[in-house]
Amino acid sequence: MTKPLPELDAAERWRLLLGEAADASLGAAGGPAAAMDRSLAWLYGRDDPSQGGRHPDDALDRHGGSEASQLTVPEWINGIHELFPKETIERLERDAIERYGIDEVVTNLDVLERATPNPALLQAVLRTRHLMNPQVLAMARRLVEKVVRELVEKLAKEVQRAFSGARKPQQLSLQGAAHQFAARETLRRNLRHYDVQRGRLVIQRPLFHVNTRRVLEPWQVFLLVDQSGSMLNSVIHSAVTAACLWGLPGVKTHLVAFDTEVVDLSDSVTDPVEVLMGVQLGGGTFIGKAVGYAAERISVPRRAIVVIVSDFYEGMPEHVLIGHVRALVAQGSTVLGLAALDERADPVYDKELAGRLVEAGAQVGAMTPGQLAAWLAEKLK
Repeated sequence: MTKPLPELDAAERWRLLLGEAADASLGAAGGPAAAMDRSLAWLYGRDDPSQGGRHPDDALDRHGGSEASQLTVPEWINGIHELFPKETIERLERDAIERYGIDEVVTNLDVLERATPNPALLQAVLRTRHLMNPQVLAMARRLVEKVVRELVEKLAKEVQRAFSGARKPQQLSLQGAAHQFAARETLRRNLRHYDVQRGRLVIQRPLFHVNTRRVLEPWQVFLLVDQSGSMLNSVIHSAVTAACLWGLPGVKTHLVAFDTEVVDLSDSVTDPVEVLMGVQLGGGTFIGKAVGYAAERISVPRRAIVVIVSDFYEGMPEHVLIGHVRALVAQGSTVLGLAALDERADPVYDKELAGRLVEAGAQVGAMTPGQLAAWLAEKLK
């Protein structure tokens, strides 16, 4: 049975919100509220307005007591799992990693065993895996597998909806397989053959649905993913998207990561965990080099889609990239530039270069993985 969470009255809730500064009017926190306050102060007490460290999204100042700093990361993790609901735990862990850079959350075995798998922890693991010893890395990999599995399951449903074709009852044939049998249409069209005396309906012309599923001609889809540190969200979702696209009939998916070098990950595309654990974040950005790599591997230009996932801050002469894009469009290939590929699709990119890519014939925008799947389904019809 799950241990019940502490219940707080209104005054205790206000005391937690206002922090130690409210002791004079509300009194010092006691009991479970004191433990909650200690955990919150250990994390958010790092904001010191006098040092310019306060974050703009903090509505109220908090003051951490001296005892709060004595908590270790494993103790803090254990404490918040006993004191707070699941949603709050995930927010606290995310803030610890993203806001305060407490990387021990994902480099300590005891901490990893207690941590709640979520995308924020996944990102932290990918950033700090080079610091992990083999035992911690094995635990981290299991965490990555769980988060990726949840992402794949979610996106796979969206991909299936985007690519599944609806039946077209108006298209009927006298021939077809059993699973294509159009029962309602067959009965309706053969009613005039009903034998009143015998009470039987004689089927003279069975009918079958035609094109019950969308048929795709062979296509190539290239996902070119900028693996600089700022693009980690995009790397994660691109790997998941590629895995979901891999099993589609008539679609050959290529997953290519790049910085100043180009790494073809297509052989591992069915295992996004392996892809992510092997990605090397950081370095410069040679987008033109990656696009040139894809251009050389296109078999049928008019059935090729090149998706560039980047912030478009090019590290090599821009005319190389522009030239490749213009040549691809001229030969009939489709080029899509994605400024973001995470679930929020919050674009931060070089708008000037993106504009020049549009002038060269590319389409540039921001899409979530699900929106990208729908866009590809429309193009591949």
